[in-house]
Amino acid sequence: MSVVVFSYSSFIQQFPELASVSPSLLAAYFASAGDFVDNTDCSLVPDLPAQAGLRTRVLYLTTAHIAKIFATINGQTPSGLVGRINNASEGSVSVGTDLNLTSQSAQWWSQTPYGFMAWQALAPYRQFLYVGRPQRSFNPYFYAGGTPYVTPPYGGLR
Repeated sequence: MSVVVFSYSSFIQQFPELASVSPSLLAAYFASAGDFVDNTDCSLVPDLPAQAGLRTRVLYLTTAHIAKIFATINGQTPSGLVGRINNASEGSVSVGTDLNLTSQSAQWWSQTPYGFMAWQALAPYRQFLYVGRPQRSFNPYFYAGGTPYVTPPYGGLR
């Protein structure tokens, strides 16, 4: 597999509402997205043509999520609220947020639609992965499948 490289033009095609954010700032947010989604050759999230670039999509969604939280978009500064908005009123302007910490990372991802999409796409990769130790073969003259690979001593059977 390969490492995903940020492309400003393809990012803006997918997220035109973030076009007011500078390319250098989006590149910095993309680098920060690599802190949340592994962007190395050893990543569990594949970027194969069979998955149509899943890691690329998730990294772009994470970049958009970070930009939506921190960047000034179309002249609007970020709100600074943490958590999801659970109530709002218009007369004398009141906003309430809820940060239910049953899953700490899920709350952070659910602040924007982009983050929630990335969270859902990464669901199969949040599962526990158990890799058992290799089984030991106690017969030094045979492979685990039973095929001999050396001649047994003392003229024994093959």
